[in-house]
Amino acid sequence: MDCNRREFIKVTGTGVLGLSLLQLGVDITPVQAYTATLKTTGTKEIVTVCPFCSVSCHIVASVRNGKLISTEGDPEYPINEGALCAKGAALFTMTLDNRLQKPMYRAAGATRWVEKSWEWTLEQIADRVKKVRDKDLILKNDKGQTVNRLESMFFIGTSHADNEECAIAHQMSRGLGIVHIDHQART
Repeated sequence: MDCNRREFIKVTGTGVLGLSLLQLGVDITPVQAYTATLKTTGTKEIVTVCPFCSVSCHIVASVRNGKLISTEGDPEYPINEGALCAKGAALFTMTLDNRLQKPMYRAAGATRWVEKSWEWTLEQIADRVKKVRDKDLILKNDKGQTVNRLESMFFIGTSHADNEECAIAHQMSRGLGIVHIDHQART
């Protein structure tokens, strides 16, 4: 954010004035109530369920003209009373309007990202995984027991995946022999 000296003084002065009014007992409840309605004016609120864990916290989705404009916790849900974990709070970022639609690739040493096709991207990933697996797969341990272990690769899960996607990713990782698996949602 660019902020020159004059803007800084204005913002600082406004903040000091606001804090001073609070100290004098000025009630800002009506202002807070009014500002809370601004983001949801003309929206339809739909209660849905967060997909990230088995708690299934309620999410209030605000929709305007058929487009999702915000998500927040449901204050009437007794389990979390409107509070959300980091994954639930970030649910809005999962909507397609807020995500990249096509793969972007930056070659080693390059300074620019280049748009690539999904076919090219998936082929690159598969080729690289296969090369590492072919080179580093441990078939047997020191005792001669079959272990099929891949220790040179790891898998890390994302908080934007739901339970079913995480289960599939875990099974895929184990199928490849990956032993180093972690996830943001682990306990």
